[in-house]
Amino acid sequence: MPDRRPGGPRPAPPLVAAVRRLPSPRLTGLGAGLFASAVMLVVGFLDLLLLDGSAVVYGVLFLPVSALTALWVREADLVMAPVIVPIAFTVGIVPISGGEGGFGGQTMAVVTSLAVYAGWLYGGTLVAGLITCVRKARVMTRRRRRVRPGNPDGPAGDGSAAGAGARRH
Repeated sequence: MPDRRPGGPRPAPPLVAAVRRLPSPRLTGLGAGLFASAVMLVVGFLDLLLLDGSAVVYGVLFLPVSALTALWVREADLVMAPVIVPIAFTVGIVPISGGEGGFGGQTMAVVTSLAVYAGWLYGGTLVAGLITCVRKARVMTRRRRRVRPGNPDGPAGDGSAAGAGARRH
């Protein structure tokens, strides 16, 4: 039977436990960009092939790709996720934009599609931005706890406040 004391550890809800068991890759900014762009390009081609370029399906599938990109980018490159996902959206929209007449026609079709599907683009960018903000806040909190003066687990490791911004009196 689990420990139910007020100060004891509580079991995690089943959904949280399942999420913790998932792999947690850490991609660089470039890796996250390649991941998101490749996935959205595949989604775009599959959408064109199976559903004749459904904007709703493409937009709905863009949201989880944005979330995964923001979750999987490493902490040092967190700022990249909200920049990467609109680029990936643009890469993936090329197959379903329906442009004809060469490079100029294709470019105009992509620009028009970006304007028409801007809600999905903003939504996915917002998802990535919110996730990266939460992750950055957690990183900053962790760092603040580590370097708090008088913290025995501080950078000196000996209980002193050396290197933790101690004041001189």
